[in-house]
Amino acid sequence: MRAFALGLIFSTAALPCLAQTILKSEPLMLAPYEVAFVQDAACPAGKVLKVTGAIRGLHRKKACVAIGTEQASLSAATP
Repeated sequence: MRAFALGLIFSTAALPCLAQTILKSEPLMLAPYEVAFVQDAACPAGKVLKVTGAIRGLHRKKACVAIGTEQASLSAATP
């Protein structure tokens, strides 16, 4: 019972860490397999561009995905 209560306490403390930052522009440098969410006009309303970094010689993966407003915060990309 104590383990369950401790798990519940730790999970509520970890919830703010699940928020994703949405950038206004795509970053120039992105590590392989690193994911960045970008607010892009190419995606329909309610969706953001998910950019996944690739290893040298391959193109980045880009896809429009839906993301909840409670999971995201808008931020500016820093060069």
